[in-house]
Amino acid sequence: MRSSSYSVLPTRALRAMVVLALTAGIATAVPAAHADTPAPAVAAKPYMGWSSWSMQSSKYPGLNPDGDYSYLTEANVLKQTDAMAAKLKPYGYEYVNIDAGWWRDRSWKPEFDQYARQQADPVRFPHGMKSVADHIHAKGLKAGIYLPVGLEKEAYDEGRAPIHNADGCTTADIVYGDLRTTNGWDSAYKLDFSKPCTQKYVDSQARLLADWGYDFLKLDGVGPGFGKGGDQYDNVADVAAWQKAIAATGRPLHLEISWSLDIGHAADWKKYSNGWRIDTDVECYCNTLVSWENSVDDRWDDAPGWTRHAGPGGWNDLDSLDVGNGAMDGLTKAERQSYATLWAIAKSPLYTGDDLTRLDSYGVSLLTNREVIALNQGSTPPARPITPSDAQQVWAAKNADGSYTVALFNLADAPAPVSADWSSLGFTGRAAVRDLWNHENLGTYKNKVTQALPAHGSRLFTVTPHGTALTTAAYEAESASNTLSGNASVADCGACSGDHKVGNLYLGGTLRFNDVTVDKAGTYMVKVAYVSGDARSVDISANGNGATRHAFPSTGDWGSVESVSVPVTLKAGANTITFDSGSSYAPDIDRIDVPKSS
Repeated sequence: MRSSSYSVLPTRALRAMVVLALTAGIATAVPAAHADTPAPAVAAKPYMGWSSWSMQSSKYPGLNPDGDYSYLTEANVLKQTDAMAAKLKPYGYEYVNIDAGWWRDRSWKPEFDQYARQQADPVRFPHGMKSVADHIHAKGLKAGIYLPVGLEKEAYDEGRAPIHNADGCTTADIVYGDLRTTNGWDSAYKLDFSKPCTQKYVDSQARLLADWGYDFLKLDGVGPGFGKGGDQYDNVADVAAWQKAIAATGRPLHLEISWSLDIGHAADWKKYSNGWRIDTDVECYCNTLVSWENSVDDRWDDAPGWTRHAGPGGWNDLDSLDVGNGAMDGLTKAERQSYATLWAIAKSPLYTGDDLTRLDSYGVSLLTNREVIALNQGSTPPARPITPSDAQQVWAAKNADGSYTVALFNLADAPAPVSADWSSLGFTGRAAVRDLWNHENLGTYKNKVTQALPAHGSRLFTVTPHGTALTTAAYEAESASNTLSGNASVADCGACSGDHKVGNLYLGGTLRFNDVTVDKAGTYMVKVAYVSGDARSVDISANGNGATRHAFPSTGDWGSVESVSVPVTLKAGANTITFDSGSSYAPDIDRIDVPKSS
């Protein structure tokens, strides 16, 4: 075994920070796979389990008594394994994932074998990594492990370390001659896959993990992402090499990549991996595991653009679900439920970073709610917002049986009512409502359901329509009858309903729909189809009256259309509806659909 005296800071600690069909703007259930297509060997559904990082990174009293990140030890992993087998395994939790540091001592000095591959620190893991995997498997669970992307600097050994099972290859033969760095912390040399020895190095790493019996690899620091770009931080080739290497082992192994990955490379992540972290760490690196502001609440803004990319074989990873430990979590009960609700409806993997030996009763109720777990693990596609990303939001997805999954969120710092209007779901009349968290049928509601929610609170429902399909009138943004001002202009849009949209709505640019006609006065939920590669806001008004500013979630790129419904008060007869960019940039508008009745 070779160790290095070169010391770097903890790998993760340097951070400053289904295929879907669309009906009426609602994510709609489709079969997980075609009848002639086998289910994926791994990641057929979002994985469930436990990860060590949240407790490793926390300054909560007593968690890391021997210094930062000292929680990660063989004894602690086995303790959490036993607790998960006893408490959570019956509900589908199966992966025990060991995060960063298993090959580093308490001063963060690493251990490598003679072939430049990470080896267990003998103090943290005295019996080695295979022994730990064997214990996990003996409990009927699966074992997960962690590596940073690239060749760690300390493993380079002046280019002299041989590559396992690759005659004549050394570490000098797998990196660029200028030793350019890569990953989110620049802690590794970038691998040069134009050299034949390089794939053999990744093959040797994958073979070692397979021989140890691991079922899951988190490959961290992958880019483009985490605020860095350019060739130096483009690790698509690394992920592809890992997929190839894993396949060559013959062992099914889930490949999860991290962190804050570039959505512009979503096709690559889907092609080569089984899951991708869409955001920064959820942990706060403070005296609790997480906090609402840093950074649980970021996910409501960041998840929508990724929604359509999730499905069997690969899922959008929102990071650890730390809702089980009460005070240690750092959240109110309302926040804990909202956190769990979003993870469930977004079809994120459900892996907690909590101390499973100290779960409180409320945490157990959140982590083991069978109805909510079934929603996350079943065929329902990921939900997305059907209202703007304002302080009060409604997210929804259409289920295969014609019902809807509907979540209400109050993200404001004070209590507020939140309503889900049935017209936003595409029907009118009555619907039965079931509360999933409380396992309670709430009865039948006409036209909408409204709930008074606490600050950062939520409700999660199954809504079963008993009404009629909504009828609407469509108005195209590019219509010659509309009025454009400022920089607003008509542009081609292959994904838009009329092959066109109105864009360049910025710095005072406006789009006014003229002659929007309704039979009677009232407030109408107007569905706005739009394109926006990032989250943008727009002022919406009717008939020259006061405008309301709404935040539109990202559609993920500038070639995809999504929709949200906004309340607009109209008079009987002809109306105007205006979209005004104000002093910033607004989304591009495809069309609006106005219900025939309010």
